[in-house]
Amino acid sequence: MVTVEQALESLRGVMDPELGRNIVELGMVKDLSIDGGKASFTLALTTPTCPLRDRMSAQARAALTSLNGIQEVEVKLGELTAEEKARIMPDKPGGQEGAAERLNDIKRVIAVMSGKGGVGKSLVSGLLAVALRHQGHKVGLLDADITGPSIPRMFFPTHRHPQSGPVGILPVESKTGIKIMSINLLLPSEDEAVIWRGPLISRAIQQFWGDVLWGDLDYLVVDLPPGTSDAALTVIQSLPLSGVVLVTSPQGLADMVVSKAAKMAARLEVPLLGLIENMSYVVCPDTGRRLEVFGPSKSTAIAARFRIPLLGRLPIDPQVAQFCDVGRVEDLPAEAFIPIAEELVKSVPEAKRWAPH
Repeated sequence: MVTVEQALESLRGVMDPELGRNIVELGMVKDLSIDGGKASFTLALTTPTCPLRDRMSAQARAALTSLNGIQEVEVKLGELTAEEKARIMPDKPGGQEGAAERLNDIKRVIAVMSGKGGVGKSLVSGLLAVALRHQGHKVGLLDADITGPSIPRMFFPTHRHPQSGPVGILPVESKTGIKIMSINLLLPSEDEAVIWRGPLISRAIQQFWGDVLWGDLDYLVVDLPPGTSDAALTVIQSLPLSGVVLVTSPQGLADMVVSKAAKMAARLEVPLLGLIENMSYVVCPDTGRRLEVFGPSKSTAIAARFRIPLLGRLPIDPQVAQFCDVGRVEDLPAEAFIPIAEELVKSVPEAKRWAPH
């Protein structure tokens, strides 16, 4: 039979990536017990929202099941006391600049982009993150619109603030587990103005990548600001993008502005993953008839021109605005957007670089 001492010795091989020490030495293993072929213990974290909790739990399970005689492992999550945290945490919170980036494992980074404002990039980014999470993926959402951030309002009914970990900022988690970072989460109030020039904006975006402890993610969705200037350029050049999703609307200027965004992505050799047309139509509540209030859709022709998939068309839906205004975007029925997410997931590994003629 495996003893508690043997189990502790095996758990010494599990490291806290932030602190660089094993979980036994840090005092994170609580109430360890062995009952026949089952081991159970509480993993006490520096914060309950630690983005690395799943990674450490999985490694702890693997360490214990490697012992001959252990078939089942139960890991409960807890939190260290204030005194325990003070004993093991560095004197200066936040750690070294860029240290968080080395601990992150982000498999795919998708930027949502358009050539102009008002087409619904933030809405598409938020709905895409929700749909990907609904499919079971680990998802993060980075609001790169520094001067006009709107993502937090969509997800949180009240103003939220991130916590600081040993080596970086911990993103705020939504109620379904989407990890979110935005400049608005760092401000005293959500209506505080950010009056910065381009270099400061670019620096903030770089810090959201390098100094935020995202942990393990299948997808990081990046909501870009409008246009093709500093912020978009910083994201495309600084982040390891899997590709760009273009957002358009049916208005006559759509072709021109989408072309600008597409040509920017092409010039910087970033794959175009697909096109989403927002505000395509409204469904008449009495007859069910689709009314194209902004004119006929041009999405099929635009997608064909750039040789990219048309991922979907989104209607004007008053319910969407109502839910987003009160921080309940995750309560919207996900069925309408899941097919778009499924098409996007299929296009990521097959993304091709588009070269303008």
